[in-house]
Amino acid sequence: MDNIYLAYQRARKGKSWQNTISRFDDDLDENIFNIRDSLISKDFTTSPYIEKTIYEPKQRIIYKLPFNPDRVVQHALMNVLEPIWSGLFIHDSYACRAGKGIHAGSRRTMDFIRAAGPGAYCLKMDIKKFYPSIDYDILFEIVRRKIKCQDTLWLLENIIFSIPGGKNVPIGNYTSQWLGNLYMNELDQFLKHEHKIKHYIRYCDDFLLLHQDKKFLGRMAEVIESFLAEKLALKLSKNDIFPVRQGIDFLGYRHFPDHILVRKSTAKRIKRRMQELPGELARGEISPEQYRSSIASTEGWLLWANSHNFKLSLGLAHA
Repeated sequence: MDNIYLAYQRARKGKSWQNTISRFDDDLDENIFNIRDSLISKDFTTSPYIEKTIYEPKQRIIYKLPFNPDRVVQHALMNVLEPIWSGLFIHDSYACRAGKGIHAGSRRTMDFIRAAGPGAYCLKMDIKKFYPSIDYDILFEIVRRKIKCQDTLWLLENIIFSIPGGKNVPIGNYTSQWLGNLYMNELDQFLKHEHKIKHYIRYCDDFLLLHQDKKFLGRMAEVIESFLAEKLALKLSKNDIFPVRQGIDFLGYRHFPDHILVRKSTAKRIKRRMQELPGELARGEISPEQYRSSIASTEGWLLWANSHNFKLSLGLAHA
């Protein structure tokens, strides 16, 4: 009961204004009991998804589940699994983990650039349609190697196989980033333990290797492509080798040996958003609080880059 109540609190965080949550709150104890009973009796099954297509930063389908019971159940599941799975991941896996994230990954990228030294090269790769390409059978076999509790496996199987077709971990599920991380952890362990790659960092399905020897990175590119295809049924969408001095476009920033810039596409998106905000405020489409929050969020993002000139152009800094 305590775990489900904690899951409810985490699932509703920042969303207490939603009607579905207000209705849940009206019969809180009964709803918590019902979720618990459905898990004990194994009557729970993942609800049908509502699909929504988004176009920024790129086109993809988002899958949404109801707050009650699904989002509460997924938080309850991850309350238990998160500390177990976190211990399985390598240090330089930066997605959806406490103390990690985009900015920590960006700092670590700069550490690697400096450690790799002048004249180093970067192998940059990412996966083609990563979440829609995750194979259910392969994923569940990986899960079975990590989790032995049959009740937990029953729930994980229910969530993993919730969309027909044999592939597609739905973007939007709270569990999906963790399942994606577990899937790609197979590559992480392969590179770190079998190939002893020192300067390797991954965020979700984007990853980098840095090395002084360009030919070595070329050989590793072939090894990685084969591993992904044979072990994880994944294909690459990006496979580039280039000198580090050109700058590494990663995690929304461009990383150079002595400075960081905001990625060009991100800068364009920020500039367009900053131009839209005053009009939205004037028309009453956003509140003054939302306006200030958007400005603060932009300033926070730019704080991590050498962005004084860009802030000048946005009117967020003085010459």
